[in-house]
Amino acid sequence: MRLLIVKTSSMGDVVHALPVVGDILRQHPEAQLDWLVEAPFAAIPQMHPGVRQVLPMSWRKWRHQLFSAATWRAMGQLRAELRRGGYDGVLDLQGLLKSALWARQTGAPVLGYDADSAREPAAAWLYKHTAAVPRELQAVQRCRLLAAAHLGYTASGHPDFGLRAPAPTWTPRSAYAVLIPNASRREKLWPERHWAAVGRRLLEKGWLPVVLWGRDEEQTLAERIAASCEGDVPPFLRVGEMAAVLAGAQQVVGLDTGFTHLAAALGRPTLGIYCDHDPGLAGITGPGRVASIGGKAQVPGVKEVLALLEQQFG
Repeated sequence: MRLLIVKTSSMGDVVHALPVVGDILRQHPEAQLDWLVEAPFAAIPQMHPGVRQVLPMSWRKWRHQLFSAATWRAMGQLRAELRRGGYDGVLDLQGLLKSALWARQTGAPVLGYDADSAREPAAAWLYKHTAAVPRELQAVQRCRLLAAAHLGYTASGHPDFGLRAPAPTWTPRSAYAVLIPNASRREKLWPERHWAAVGRRLLEKGWLPVVLWGRDEEQTLAERIAASCEGDVPPFLRVGEMAAVLAGAQQVVGLDTGFTHLAAALGRPTLGIYCDHDPGLAGITGPGRVASIGGKAQVPGVKEVLALLEQQFG
């Protein structure tokens, strides 16, 4: 059985879909699994040994350049590669019109959510087979149940993310904990002084606070926080390189962002801080000690976060 998994973005959503790979291979050991994903996140399914091939796409870029000949050439090349895959089926875990349309480019039967379950109900019109999965379930469970419904097995037990982080290209100077204070939207941010307090507590614990960043405008904030707690700031790291740093951390504290979810999936003790989104459907999930705090219009105080962090220290 050759199957293409479609989960293109965002980073946290891609992480949440990973346990599907292990579920399928336990039931169908002979299956060959490929993955269609946005190029910036390709390193995530590449870290799973059960994924045979990762097909990167650049829809986020292409949609802003639809009148460009180069865009149409690139899309044509991806469509041809999808057609060459010879897939027996395509499992669309995204549930959006864009994901359904790209899934259809394979020419294989597309398996997805029914109209009441999909994030965009119209996507269900493009699927050959649909299944009902309650929308109120946590994201990891929704993915697992959809795959199980279509492939004829029961998804049970704890989710296995199956990630193997690459060797690090940058290593902190001592045992360390990671802070992730940046996010894609300002509404998700937590006060800088609170991050400094968390960093100082980690330092007291004997761990060097390492403050991560991804864009140029985030580096300045990371450097200020690190300076306030005798921490360190790595150079710019790609997703796979960042995963290697996360995999070696003694503790991770981060906002509701992809790297925080990735840290939890890698089995690290992880505390997720939610300032603009309720964690119920996309809370921090992983095999280690994980916790989520805060919610929509419920910015947690520093005392609450530090108290929960003490619990994670065990």
